Amino acid sequence: MQPIIKQIDIQSAAVPLKRPFKTALRTVTTAQTLIVKVVTDDGRIGYGEAAPTPVITGDTLASIQDAVKNVIGPKIIGKSLANPDDIKATIDQSMVHNSSPKAALNIAVNDLLAQLYGVPLYQLLGGHRDRIQTDYTVSVGTIADMIDQANDLISKGFDTLKIKVGDDSEENDLQKIVAIRKAVGPAIHLRLDANQGWHPKQAVAVINRMADLGLNIQLVEQPVLAADFEGMAHVTANTSTMIMADESIFSVEDAARIIAMHGCDIINLKLMKAGGIDNALKINTLAEAAGISCMVGSMIESSVSVTAAAHLAAAKRNIQYVDLDASMMFTSNPVSGGIGYLQNEITLPNVPGLGSSNVKLS
Repeated sequence: MQPIIKQIDIQSAAVPLKRPFKTALRTVTTAQTLIVKVVTDDGRIGYGEAAPTPVITGDTLASIQDAVKNVIGPKIIGKSLANPDDIKATIDQSMVHNSSPKAALNIAVNDLLAQLYGVPLYQLLGGHRDRIQTDYTVSVGTIADMIDQANDLISKGFDTLKIKVGDDSEENDLQKIVAIRKAVGPAIHLRLDANQGWHPKQAVAVINRMADLGLNIQLVEQPVLAADFEGMAHVTANTSTMIMADESIFSVEDAARIIAMHGCDIINLKLMKAGGIDNALKINTLAEAAGISCMVGSMIESSVSVTAAAHLAAAKRNIQYVDLDASMMFTSNPVSGGIGYLQNEITLPNVPGLGSSNVKLS
């Protein structure tokens, strides 16, 4: 007889960041998160995490707690790991939206399944590789401040930087990128993330000017409003730089729509948006069939859900880009266990499950 889900425990944590994380949408100084423990009748523990990001997912810490404790969680108690599809469907169908609490429970269930089969989660999901390389984000600031951030990250071994733009005029954004490229030299890969900060015509103008200046931008993430699929398609059609959709895509349906409209060149998979690992896998499969590669990214999350995202990124060949620096931004890790960092390289735990079997809130 397979293990049965017996109880679900939750605990919140708040940790200051090493420096404010500023984008076109928000400024974060303290990371809030909710750790979920799904316990089976044979004593196994699956860990998950949900990060409140109201301006992106609409989820707050209070709403996540309520959804896990009072709505979704009770519906999966008593269910057997012999029927994982039933458990995952119940999580998805228990309420509309609320993607972050769904993600936390889905991660925990996948952790339990990989433990049950005695393999690391990335092997259960596909097993493409056991280590990946991440970029690191340069937050919005003055030109001098952003150059200081960039140089500091390069000194720590990062060769790919994600630069936040879109909080100001496109002319000021251009000046920042020109100055950063001059400061870091030609060998460093630069990715830009506008976080919906430009209008379509602005985006086309500034991206093409960067190309004309030879700034060699690897990709531009979510240049226009999330709901503006037509704008995404316009930018993609009128620029030679790769355009990545992030906030536009929460679901398989969103992905199908933007692919049909030729609205992006890359899709950013985030567990908090997709509602967990399984829906992110479906989006990746759809993207791969259309010849579109994927990135795996995260919100401001601790090493529990970042580890889950790393397992996903390592599992699939079509996931070619990684943006999993979030847990490195914390002044201290509120949990133990999970992935290891060596400069820009992330190593996957070689133990059954998620690799967070020793999670203890600090």
